[in-house]
Amino acid sequence: MREEQLLAYLKGTCPGWARRAGGVKLARALGVSNTELRKAVNRLRRRGLPIASDPGGYFYAQTAGEVYATIRQLRKMAGGLEAAIRGLERALDGFGEGGDLP
Repeated sequence: MREEQLLAYLKGTCPGWARRAGGVKLARALGVSNTELRKAVNRLRRRGLPIASDPGGYFYAQTAGEVYATIRQLRKMAGGLEAAIRGLERALDGFGEGGDLP
């Protein structure tokens, strides 16, 4: 999917938190998979565009507060991923030299 198509849709249809669209609905409207949608959102964000989200969906941020809320949510997700990585690293201690569990 072209990011510009997603950007135009969010700007036109989902401006601000009150008009957010759920990921499944948005992916269906754009004819893409949920994975492709998430990747496109990530690419737009990396370009500095204010694509915000919450558990209810995605939207084109209209205020700094909407962007800050999304940043807080992403930081929380990143912390959870870091904790999972640390747990898996500890799990490696249980494997023997051959790479198998004893």
